[in-house]
Amino acid sequence: MRLAAQARLSRQWCCSTVLRRAYHPSVLPSLISTSSPEFVAKAEAMDALVADLDAKLANVRLGGGDKAVQRMRTAGKKLPRERLSLLLDPHTPFLELSSLAAHDVYSEYVPAAGIITGIGRISGRECVIVVNDPTVRGGSYYPLTVKKQLRAQEIAREHGLPCVYVVESGGAALPHQANVFPDKEHFGRIFYNMAQMSALGIPQIAIVHGISVAGGAYVPAMADENIIVRNQGRIFLAGPPLVKAATGEEVDEETLGGGQMHSSESGVTDHLAKDDEHAIAIARGIVGDLGRAGGQEVPPPAIPEDPLYPAHELHGIVGTDLRQAFDMRDVIARIVDGSRFREFKKEYGTTMITGFAHVHGYPVGIVANNGILFSQSALKATHFMQLCSQRRIPLLFLVNVTGYMVGSKAERGGIAKDGAKMVRAVACADVPKLTVIVGGSYGAGNYGMCGRAYSPRFLWMWPNAKVSVMGSGQLSQVMTTVSKDPSKHASLKAEIEEQSTALYASARLWDDGIIKPTDTRDTVGLALALAARERGTSAAGSRGLATWDGDAKGFGVFRM
Repeated sequence: MRLAAQARLSRQWCCSTVLRRAYHPSVLPSLISTSSPEFVAKAEAMDALVADLDAKLANVRLGGGDKAVQRMRTAGKKLPRERLSLLLDPHTPFLELSSLAAHDVYSEYVPAAGIITGIGRISGRECVIVVNDPTVRGGSYYPLTVKKQLRAQEIAREHGLPCVYVVESGGAALPHQANVFPDKEHFGRIFYNMAQMSALGIPQIAIVHGISVAGGAYVPAMADENIIVRNQGRIFLAGPPLVKAATGEEVDEETLGGGQMHSSESGVTDHLAKDDEHAIAIARGIVGDLGRAGGQEVPPPAIPEDPLYPAHELHGIVGTDLRQAFDMRDVIARIVDGSRFREFKKEYGTTMITGFAHVHGYPVGIVANNGILFSQSALKATHFMQLCSQRRIPLLFLVNVTGYMVGSKAERGGIAKDGAKMVRAVACADVPKLTVIVGGSYGAGNYGMCGRAYSPRFLWMWPNAKVSVMGSGQLSQVMTTVSKDPSKHASLKAEIEEQSTALYASARLWDDGIIKPTDTRDTVGLALALAARERGTSAAGSRGLATWDGDAKGFGVFRM
């Protein structure tokens, strides 16, 4: 009897164990040998690339050079990043966006496109922060400066985040006015966005630390509430030389547009600060008094857990040679909570990995490449994205894709229509989408894996990442068939290689910045927290703010 009872208990225990395994994510095993020559070589190559990224970022943070910095010091002003540091809550992170914007794009040096943008916490609230850098060409707006600020505003609107503008700018860079001033996505769009967000109940706050002239004068004028620094801030549509030329009036800057005048006579400004620090303290107080207008933070639904494996091993897993294959599960295991991952359709379409996990306690559906995309891979991804859209689970794309399979067999199998299903699902999945390019993003695979054209909430690249219409090897073969000139092959290959790098892409704002592999988990976790915050903001719907917590839209017509 005792043995029979033990047998029954054993069977019950086994059944309950099977049930637990069936309904809970499995821990991903790691078979990586960190001492293998291949791992060591990959790690060393990635270490060098990350060190180069660190050096470039450190140089960008110096701003426009010693002379410009000294001029600000002499005037008693805080530097742009000092202003930012004072604005942020102590010991809280700042997710800087597109730090390498404009790198080697213009003939003159324009680090970070002359503007600092990012997401940080002020008085306990996440905000989008835009800081003009007057050490860089006087804070003038180049085409990429405008593009970078518009991108920051887009992020603010998507997530319902208050905007704080730290202003000191001479306005548009006149030699580039044709690419700054007249078009839909040019300078005027900044003020349009401010008006639209204010109408949606998304606070707009400006601090004027220095000159704010011409179109730039509308940043504080369009803000819901603003501050100006006495004897330092200036707001006017035209400076003294232009006023004299236009009207014959001779007037100094302080009389024309100083803080005392605007605070006591024109009413353009709301608060008069005695210095930079006082102005920033006032701004922090304004953010602290936003009430429900600033949205509410939503805690993660699960307790965050560290992955079982160290993040630095990502360097040796992926490396810098994109021709060397790796298992994306090894990447996932070093990003997700507890290294647990409930894989979906594991045995089907094996060059695509799909499944459910948590990152910093927030649920996420992961779509990751493990090779070229066949019809089965595309159908699997399509099915999974529909599930996540139905269940309101954000999607994370981990990208290392050469594209969709080609050839007569693939065409007869319907790769075009199956790939189109996946692209349609990406376009229409009505949940926040995040993209991290950890390797290559080539051809139509870039579309299916939520490239920039498919409006992910954020898109980041690792320093080894490549984005191109095709790989350089494929390009060489194509060129051989259309041209017999070897010199043309070599020059075009070199040009495409340069244009496909992460640095080239980030300089042109095709992403939201290059991140270190070891920072991926925390970066994705912050993005998921922002998405959850929006979802939890009950006031958003009543304001008309577009949220993803309402009725999901359809997917249109899938070609069967």
